[in-house]
Amino acid sequence: MALVASWFGRRGPRRETPRLRARGARRAVTRVEFTDLHPDPESYLGRAARIQLGHVETLGSLVSDFDRFDDKERLSTAAGLALSKHQGLVAEIVRRDEDPAESMSAVAEPIDHFRRVTRGATPLETLLSFHVTSGLLDDLFIGLSASLPPDLGPRVGNLLGSDAGTAGVVDILEREISVDRRMGSFLAMWGRRLVGDTLLLAREVVDVTGSSGGESVEPVFTELIAAHTRRMDALGLTA
Repeated sequence: MALVASWFGRRGPRRETPRLRARGARRAVTRVEFTDLHPDPESYLGRAARIQLGHVETLGSLVSDFDRFDDKERLSTAAGLALSKHQGLVAEIVRRDEDPAESMSAVAEPIDHFRRVTRGATPLETLLSFHVTSGLLDDLFIGLSASLPPDLGPRVGNLLGSDAGTAGVVDILEREISVDRRMGSFLAMWGRRLVGDTLLLAREVVDVTGSSGGESVEPVFTELIAAHTRRMDALGLTA
C-alpha cells in the first residue's frame, strides 16, 4: 500500500493545456486607412493608366451597340474623358523618365483578365460593368493618391476626380431600366457579381502598397462599398 500511495503521490512535469479562444474573440489588428497605404508611384501609375485605357476600349466598343445618336454622343463623351485621364497618367509616367508601355505591360495581366470576366453578355450589362467597376476603381485610386509623393499625389487625385461622363451613362441606364423593370432586377444581380470581381482586383492593388497580411484594410473597402451603394441606389438598383 505504501508503494501505491507513493506512486500516486508523484507529480509529473506540468503541461500547459491548450485553451480554446472564446467564440467571437479577435486578435488585435492594426486598422488601415487610405493614408496608411504607400503605393509605389511607378506601379500605381501603370495600373491606373491601364485601367483608364480599358475604360476607353469598353466605351468605344459600346458606341456602335446603341442606335440612338444621343446615346452614341454620351458614350463618346465618356470615352473621351477616360482617354484624357489616361493621357494625363501617361504624361506623369513620362515625367518620371519611365516608359509608359513598360509600366502598363508590367501590371496588365490581372487587369486584362478582370476586364474579360466583367464584360457583360449584352451592351446594357457591359455599360453597367463600366459604371460599377470604374466607380469603385476610380475611388480606390483617388484614395491612394493621398499617399503618393506630394509632387505627384495632388495632380493625380485631381485628374482622376475630374468629370468621367457618368451622368450620360446613368441617363442611358435609367431609361432602359424604366422601360423594363425586370431588367432592373437582373442588372442588380449582375452588379453584385461585379462588385466581387472588382474588390478582388482592388485587394491586389492594396496588397502591393506595403500593407501586410496582419493588418485589417476593412475601413478602406468599407469606404469603397459605401460609395458604390450610393451609386446603385441612384439607379434604383439594390447593391
